[in-house]
Amino acid sequence: QVQLVESGGGLVQAGGSLRLSCAASGGTFSWYALGWFRQAPGKEREFVATINWSGARVYYGDSVKGRFTISRDNAKNTVYLQMNSLKPEDTAVYYCAGRKFGSGSPRVTEYDNWGQGTQVTVSS
Repeated sequence: QVQLVESGGGLVQAGGSLRLSCAASGGTFSWYALGWFRQAPGKEREFVATINWSGARVYYGDSVKGRFTISRDNAKNTVYLQMNSLKPEDTAVYYCAGRKFGSGSPRVTEYDNWGQGTQVTVSS
């Protein structure tokens, strides 16, 4: 099973940008569709974005469409989430997830592997 480690979170002002990274190890990275999810205190885990094994297909949650971009570099075993025009409501712990041999999905339950999360805080 692949292990996933997120990085790049932090504190940013509203309107700013951050790029999250998720590095994979211990598995064949190109076998996995990857997703980004987030969870704010007291709320359910929410779908953010997903990308298929080749990077050719991406899909976004409605709340981030047009502001966030997911990408992957299979040579570096890394998936990225570029977050622009950040809003206070984007504040959450962001998780990277992997789905082996599957296509990208917005469903939490369809992912096999999860990272530990990275905190993103957007101040107003």
